[in-house]
Amino acid sequence: QVQLVESGGGLVQAGGSLRLSCAASGRTAALYAMGWFRQAPGKERELLARISRSGGRTYYTDSVKGRFTISRDSAKNTVYVQMNSLKPEDTAVYYCAAEDSEFLYSPKYWGQGTQVTVSS
Repeated sequence: QVQLVESGGGLVQAGGSLRLSCAASGRTAALYAMGWFRQAPGKERELLARISRSGGRTYYTDSVKGRFTISRDSAKNTVYVQMNSLKPEDTAVYYCAAEDSEFLYSPKYWGQGTQVTVSS
């Protein structure tokens, strides 16, 4: 069992930056592949970025490639997403997710979400 808690959301102007954190608790948290998703009002939840259990493999969806960077600190059982050059269309609730595998394919655990609002 893994518990995920996101933090770092807030209000930022377009062009600004935010770093979200996802703290994972549980005995085997370091063994989980992790990822970040978001869901805007009226839209489906979408995958943004994934990072492997080892941290050596990452994936980004096209809409955030070059602007977002996912990373993990296994010693702290924490995954981050650095978000730069934010746009109003990045406004959404951001969720982290985990799966007990090498890479994230079917998330088993979810955080409660953190709101990111980008003003124009």
